[in-house]
Amino acid sequence: MTLSNDRDSDHSAFAVLFHRKSKWCRPTSPNVVHVITSDLYRSLGDVLRDVDTKALVRSDFLLVYGDVVSNIDISQALQEHKQRRNMDKNVSVMTMIVKESPPGHKTRCEDDDIIIAMDGKSKRILHYQRAQALKRLHFPMNIFHSGSDEFEIRFDLLDCHISICSPQVAELFTDNFDYQTKNDFVRGLLVNEEILGNQIHMHVTKDGYGARVSNLLMYDTVSSDTIRRWVYPITPEANFADQEGQSCTHSRHNVYRETGVSLGHGSQMEENVLIGRNTMIGANCTISNTVIGANCVIGDNVTLDRAYIWNRVHIADDVKVKQSVICDNVEVKHRVVLNEQCVLAYNVVVGPDITLPEGTVLSMHHPDEEDDEDDDEFLSDDNDVGYRKDKTKQKVFNPAEVGSEGKGYRWKTSSLEDTEEDELAECIWGLVLNADPESDSESEVSEGSHDLGKQSLYFSSQLLKKWAPVFKNYVKRPQDQLDCLASMEGVFLERETHWAALVKVSHLFFLCTSWRSWRRKASCTGSIRAPPQTRANSSAGIKGCEGLNDVI
Repeated sequence: MTLSNDRDSDHSAFAVLFHRKSKWCRPTSPNVVHVITSDLYRSLGDVLRDVDTKALVRSDFLLVYGDVVSNIDISQALQEHKQRRNMDKNVSVMTMIVKESPPGHKTRCEDDDIIIAMDGKSKRILHYQRAQALKRLHFPMNIFHSGSDEFEIRFDLLDCHISICSPQVAELFTDNFDYQTKNDFVRGLLVNEEILGNQIHMHVTKDGYGARVSNLLMYDTVSSDTIRRWVYPITPEANFADQEGQSCTHSRHNVYRETGVSLGHGSQMEENVLIGRNTMIGANCTISNTVIGANCVIGDNVTLDRAYIWNRVHIADDVKVKQSVICDNVEVKHRVVLNEQCVLAYNVVVGPDITLPEGTVLSMHHPDEEDDEDDDEFLSDDNDVGYRKDKTKQKVFNPAEVGSEGKGYRWKTSSLEDTEEDELAECIWGLVLNADPESDSESEVSEGSHDLGKQSLYFSSQLLKKWAPVFKNYVKRPQDQLDCLASMEGVFLERETHWAALVKVSHLFFLCTSWRSWRRKASCTGSIRAPPQTRANSSAGIKGCEGLNDVI
């Protein structure tokens, strides 16, 4: 069963069409595939709640993200999960599959670094924590009083995002509306384990390959590993998806060619190269660690290193590309240089005679365009100024950014106030993109924790804007608001460098929830101070956070 978010209708339609044409939907296939889409899916939690409502699963099921690439044999993990379920059906609800992977390994994304404390014998998870940006670790004392005499604290594990789940998992997501991600689910169950009696186990494997393509850096890593045959039997020549017209030959140094490829005189394909069908490559080109799609035209004296070139791309003579992504129907004119981590979106034209700095993102979609549905009513006037755009602004191509004959707009990710797209806010390469040297943003002059505080404030405000309808509809009771503030307190306590943003984030939260009921609760309990708008020097008025006054 495949579930997808229908908020982007083009992607959902493509996913449905792909599955219907795939080998898994043919009459000879032993599998039955149901594709379910909805415009209400905003998170994993929404999907599993819908699964529970429609009673789509009645037995154990496998939970895998759509961007996972893996060849791990899960038969042993499945057997262990069944044995635990047979012993006590309602205790072990999930078995997470993780792989031994030392810190710094290229398949480990910094966003997915985790620290796990577990029972050394039963492999029951006792503590689960994301390690991103953490300088100190905190372990609850109750995990050392769980009755086990053998503990393991592991930082050498990679979450493969493959989990064997019991039907209770979907029910637990329904019972706990604040569970939006698997991380929320795991931490929630561990906190309430004594009350609910549910346990989560893990299966540690040393063999196989498992990684999630969560950003372009992981896209680069997984693509490279596939070409190097680390994901065998998932290899380019195997045509794992069994798509028509996709067949290639494999030769020395991991060079793959589909049919109709033309290679000019003096051109070299050094190693780890895949070239799509009917692609023409000019003379004296040097290509290494690169994927080129179908029906592309590459000129003479072109150098490609760790480049990912999609379909129907035209690259003129004397072009250099390094660790960049070039999407469909892009034209790169003469003597263009693309430095590391550049992205040219669909139909962009670049050049001639221009060098794009590292981290440049060009798109035909203007960065100032915004949808009316993204406008939010809870932002106050002083906070909303930075997000207002002049929709009547004349949109012209800047030759200094795309070349004299170029077409496209540059997305400047350095300015926190100018960025609207969530993908850029989350850093599409998995790293912080370089600041634009011509940006007028005040964030460029700030350093250290102050800069991190501003970034945390912007990202938090974007999330609050996105989830404002949920807060307004479901966070109405004073106790629910207290729970939200307690969760925010825990997040900021784990990230000392982001404390400076706590006051403003709390302010935004007050504005997007029912302040009247909150004020009544605060006046009754006396545990909450006045809101930030009336106490400018307050530490957000959360009980237990008074010590933050000296930090903020």
